[in-house]
Amino acid sequence: MSSAEVSRRQFASTSAAALLGSTIAGQLSRAASAAPQPLSADTIGSNRFPRMMQEYMSDRVERILDAREQRILSLRTRREAERYVLDVQARIRSSFGPLPKRTPLNPQVTSVVERDMYQIRNVIFESRPGFLVTANLYVPRAAGRFPGVVGTCGHSTNGKAAEAYQAFAQGLARKGYVVLLYDPIGQGERLQYTNEELQSTVGVGVREHLMAGNQQFLTGDFLGTWRAWDGIRALDYLLTLPEVDPTRIGVTGNSGGGTMTTWLAGVENRWTMAAPSCFVTSFRNNLLNELPADTEQCPPNALALGLDHEDFLAALAPRPVIILAKEKDFFDVRGSEAAYRRLQHLYRLLRAESNISLFTGPTEHGYSVENREAMYAWFNRAVGSTVPAAEPELTIETDETLQCAKSGQVAAMDSRTVMELTAEKAEALVGCREPLDSAAVQAALRKLLRVPAAPAVPPYRILRPHTETAYRRKSVSTYFLEAEDDCGPVVYRMGTETLQSRPPQTNAPAVLYVSHHSADAELREEWLQQAFAEHEDAVWYSCDVRGVGESRPNTCGRDSFLQPYGCDYFYAIHGVMLGDCYPGMKTRDVLATLQWLHSHGHAEIHLIANGWGSVPATFAAVLHGTLASVRLFNSLDSFRQIATTETYTWPLSTFVPNILQHMDLPDCYALLQDRGLRREPVTTV
Repeated sequence: MSSAEVSRRQFASTSAAALLGSTIAGQLSRAASAAPQPLSADTIGSNRFPRMMQEYMSDRVERILDAREQRILSLRTRREAERYVLDVQARIRSSFGPLPKRTPLNPQVTSVVERDMYQIRNVIFESRPGFLVTANLYVPRAAGRFPGVVGTCGHSTNGKAAEAYQAFAQGLARKGYVVLLYDPIGQGERLQYTNEELQSTVGVGVREHLMAGNQQFLTGDFLGTWRAWDGIRALDYLLTLPEVDPTRIGVTGNSGGGTMTTWLAGVENRWTMAAPSCFVTSFRNNLLNELPADTEQCPPNALALGLDHEDFLAALAPRPVIILAKEKDFFDVRGSEAAYRRLQHLYRLLRAESNISLFTGPTEHGYSVENREAMYAWFNRAVGSTVPAAEPELTIETDETLQCAKSGQVAAMDSRTVMELTAEKAEALVGCREPLDSAAVQAALRKLLRVPAAPAVPPYRILRPHTETAYRRKSVSTYFLEAEDDCGPVVYRMGTETLQSRPPQTNAPAVLYVSHHSADAELREEWLQQAFAEHEDAVWYSCDVRGVGESRPNTCGRDSFLQPYGCDYFYAIHGVMLGDCYPGMKTRDVLATLQWLHSHGHAEIHLIANGWGSVPATFAAVLHGTLASVRLFNSLDSFRQIATTETYTWPLSTFVPNILQHMDLPDCYALLQDRGLRREPVTTV
């Protein structure tokens, strides 16, 4: 990728909080002046567990990947290695889901550029009906059939026209390869969110990927599968060309293109060689180093299935694969080296150790000349070419020369968008669902959220109380409930008596507040104190579920919580890879709190929740079944509403993957009517 990719990633993580990571308050203020406001790190009150989510996620991931590594290193025979490859292929299929049906590509060459040793054909094809892909086809001018290469791009704004990507395509063409280099979704000529000037309304690359990709989880889709399908259809087109030798086919790309090269090695079996650059390390390294990755770089259930980066390359074994790394990359080269050593072991058992290699360039992230030359040498070796690996002199073309669409954007050609197709699928899922009774809704929630049938009363710690409060009660006692693996909610008990011990047994009613971002900050607000005042005779409690308030993370950069590429997204996307969504974890926290309140004698419990907290509170209310009342402020109408709108403000940490196949929030709200459900105000996204 170009050197600007790093700055674009940094920009994506420091701007546009109003679109993805911000509070919902900006939209809700039209409906209620009391809507919650964004909270900075300086205004959230106590933050006693800022590393809790990092340690909890790290422990889970390390246990999985430690077991995975032991399995690989325990392989002793060729037969065991072959079985491992087949098993990896099956697990990858499970993660990426079924691929679409092949439909006509309808390719068109919109212009041709003649150069000394090759020509560039500017091509548009359809990877799905009406979903246009723009690509540059580099074809040597000599006669004969040549090895073919599909080139995948990283996060360059101009996609396939970025200098580094032009460079490797030209270099390969000059060495006797046919190369098809295509634009990724959300980049180059394939912007999805365009205005009248055909500019992105949300931000090119990372931000388009997050906006479209996070939304897709609700319908059970994965943007990585969509992008891999573009690469598979690019290969389909390449193989229709008479100039291409179908027995010598490679794939390469850098950064986001390195991701796609890696995924394509796992999901497509026709490659005869692969060279991913600046991506392959380990999910472990990225997590421990607090390095967020785009939606398409985080396959659903991948960790739950015991997959790591190199497994996608193992799926191609024993064919030739080279990992291209960088010494100064933000993708940890130590992970690249460890991945290579494990693949060496696998390839050795397959009697093809010479077919796996690692090259580490000395410079920063990017498809620089030394990595390109390592790729040329590797591909030449794989295809039996004696052409020197040194990169020849190149001619970098202008963006306009490589433009496939007349306007420079397929949006002007009425190309379908990811959002349109996601909305169609969401509506189809809703239309196919049968009405659900209470038992069916509860069963669906337990499965989707991984909630046990009978949550146990959690052990708890008694923490030092806040020294200053403004909650209308004399004292506040603080408890940390260990819902699971040293992770769980922080609960405040607000009473008329000073209490620094365990809660007393009482049959008094209780009211529990589940916070939006921080109970400590929100309890100081007049609108919430008025809500509590309706239960003046009750014992007041509040709950910060994991990842907010007392355990709001301080990871992934300074005060990144509300940023689209920040820590809230970071742990939500790891939940997706673990097959254990963040709302499920938070729902378990609310249920643990309710069980804990019951254990102290509170038979009558009134639940109040706000904003982001309303999602797990709603699920917990349905699953708990004995709440006296439920009151939701600034709650989401439906996940269908998110899935069928172009842009939205609710974060991934509130989304339940594949929920629309089974149910939606209105199913929950209907069941809570008999508990006097009050939603105020009704919110929009």
